[in-house]
Amino acid sequence: MDRIDHLEHLDKHLVDELAQVAREAVRDELREQTRKQRRTAALYATSGAVALYAGAALALALGLALATGLPDWAAALITAAILGALAYALRNMARPGPSRTHPPAGSVGAAADPPAVVPPSGFGVSVPPVPPAAPDIAAPGTRARGDLDPEGPHHRA
Repeated sequence: MDRIDHLEHLDKHLVDELAQVAREAVRDELREQTRKQRRTAALYATSGAVALYAGAALALALGLALATGLPDWAAALITAAILGALAYALRNMARPGPSRTHPPAGSVGAAADPPAVVPPSGFGVSVPPVPPAAPDIAAPGTRARGDLDPEGPHHRA
């Protein structure tokens, strides 16, 4: 029995060693990946900051160009209006529109499903389409399909 106990001890020791090596390998790999991702994120952030300053310089140049023929306040107001319109257009381009959510005109089901209507509220909430026909309603005194008596016979005709 001593020999089996010794083998179990070796087996446990080997498993512990393998687990430690695997943990170290995974840790090193994750460290390398996060180092690359950190560098990429820093470059994107720096690029965004430089682009922001470039946009500010462009807006300033536009305002100064307008100020040559207009009063300073009017040039600043026009520049702000142009930037606001540009921001609004970019925001609308980023939002998914109803035309992008429906299948193309030639696909199956395109004719049966009319596009959703966007209300003029500007919140971007779409209203589901109205069905083209009213649902089947049984005449008085007759049973519709879903009005079966649960206590009655359960056979199909």
